Amino acid sequence: MNMLKTYLYIPSDLHEDIKRTARREKQSRAEVIRRALQYGLQTMHLQQNDSGEILLKIAALGDRYQLKGPRDASASVDRLLWDRDWSKNDN
Repeated sequence: MNMLKTYLYIPSDLHEDIKRTARREKQSRAEVIRRALQYGLQTMHLQQNDSGEILLKIAALGDRYQLKGPRDASASVDRLLWDRDWSKNDN
């Protein structure tokens, strides 16, 4: 595996947490950071994929049961979801 060296700024409390984890697991701080980044990125990718799959399943249900929504749903999403038209300045 080809490793690249990189620098990043992290808060001091995160640095302490990394050090504690490395000591507890008897691993280097670099390995703890690599594993945490890998896990975090995989989780993010799964969440993104899940969101798209969920929307496709909702659309399939609409097709199956021939559900109809408002024709202007995409233009009126804020009003439909939040009961507010954000394009109007009504502070």
